[in-house]
This record gives sequence, C-alpha cells and structure tokens, in this order.
Amino acid sequence: MAQLEYDTLSLTDAVIGRLADCQDPRFKQVMTSLVRHLHAFARDVDLKADEWFAAIQFLTACGQACDEKRQEFILLSDTLGLSMLVVALEHARALKGRSGATQPTDATVQGPFYWEGAPELPLGSDIAEGVAGEPALYSGRVTDLEGRPLAGALLDVWSGDGEGMYDMQREDGGMRARARVRTDSEGRYWFWSIRPTYYPVPTDGPVGAMLRRMGRHPNRPGHIHMKVSAPGHREVTTHLFVKDSPYLDSDAVFGVRESLIVEFERCEPGTAVDGRRMDSPYHVAHYDFRLIPEHA
Repeated sequence: MAQLEYDTLSLTDAVIGRLADCQDPRFKQVMTSLVRHLHAFARDVDLKADEWFAAIQFLTACGQACDEKRQEFILLSDTLGLSMLVVALEHARALKGRSGATQPTDATVQGPFYWEGAPELPLGSDIAEGVAGEPALYSGRVTDLEGRPLAGALLDVWSGDGEGMYDMQREDGGMRARARVRTDSEGRYWFWSIRPTYYPVPTDGPVGAMLRRMGRHPNRPGHIHMKVSAPGHREVTTHLFVKDSPYLDSDAVFGVRESLIVEFERCEPGTAVDGRRMDSPYHVAHYDFRLIPEHA
C-alpha cells in the first residue's frame, strides 16, 4: 500500500513522485521545479491556512478582472518582475555563443495593452491623429547586426496618449495611437505620433490593491511600444523611453534599459525634416533597431 501519511518534507517528494509517468520531459521538469519551490516557499514563510486562502481569492479576483481588452495576470506578472525576467532569459538565449561588438536592440516587456490587428499605414503617416499629446516625429533604421539595412521590416507600434491613457481604456473602444509601418528599401522608417507621458498601470483591480499594500507606486515612465520584425531575424518587443521622464529609475514593471532611453528634441513650429509643416512645437526622436539573425 502506498504511503498515506506525510510530514512537511516527505509530502513534496510524494507529489513529485506522481509525475513518474509524465511523457513530456520539459513539462515534467517545469512541474517538478514548481512543486519544489512552491512547497519550499510555504515552509519558508510558515504559510497559514487563512493566508493561502486569501492568495486563492486574490488569484480568483485577477481572473475575474480579465476580459478581451484587460489582462490582469499580465499586469501581475509585470509588476512582480517576472515578465521582465522571462524576457531577459529569452534575450540571453538568443545571444548565447554570439560574439561581436555590435549589440542587438534590447528587449523589454510587452505589457497588457498590445492589440493585434493595428492598421498598416504608409511611411510618414500620423498614427495618432486626434489623440491628446504633443506631436513627435519618430525616425531611424532597422538593420541586422552588421549594419545592413532590412527592407520591408515591420514595426508594430502602440502607445498611450498625452494623458497617459491607452485606447483600450477609453469608452469608444476604437484603436488610437497604434499602427504598423514598414521600412523602405534602405531600412528607414519614419512616422508621426505623440511624445509619450508617464502614467500609472491600472490600479482599480487586485494588482493595484497589491501594489498599495506593498507600499509601491504604480507609475511607468513615458514610452512608446514597438514590435520589430523582419524575415530571417528574431522579432524584438521593446520600448523607447523619454529621456527626461519621471520614474525612469523606478518603473513599476522593471522594463527600463539604458540603451532604450531616447532624447526627444523639442522643435519650434516650422517645416519638419520630412517636409511636414508644423504650426505648433513638436518633438523629434531617432532610434536605430538592430535585429538578431534567426539562427544566430
């Protein structure tokens, strides 16, 4: 007869032993480690039954807060630094065994506000028409690690507005300040949007309550999101951060990288470098993306 009684240590081995017939080696590895660490956590803090039940209620509330536009579990992962850790591990795997002085564009978190299906617009388009905020011209190139231009590379772009709100958070439900653009034959891109401002992550749900209890602020520095891809190269999900934005040193989701902080030069009204006539002050931001070959 199998053992029916366990102490606080033997129970862990008993649970792991039930994985003996698992046919998926990677799943078995992950679940074995999960059980070991989860049980070790409970022993380490001497977890009480009411505390664990409160955790179950918290996770249930996270699920109840999710809908087709809101993903509370992504927000939870982001604010605990787990999303950024997974990104860093993935980036390290991509760089393993690679030599050379040229570094690829750093990856960072996707966040909870990505929306598939943004319209593809021509180069030079204003992707934030009618959106609150100071206009900004974004430009640069997409290249491989040797500096060779990647023609037709796709930039999937999204950001909040000048009030720190994403279109998903607005009642009208329409897409705003997001689009896809492709580089020209020389790997160049340019488009208009707004200069992003800092904003708080949603705090009206269970994750917000968690942050308050932790004594943490919920703010992210001003940034614009980019997914950059090209055939034969690894897609990178990243941000461009506004250089003088508050909270660069205490991003609520730990996503800031020094290499992604960009100067937004303020320009007076006049003709912009792309020929557009601007009747109000605007900003110019330049960034070159470098992609890792798919089989590097």
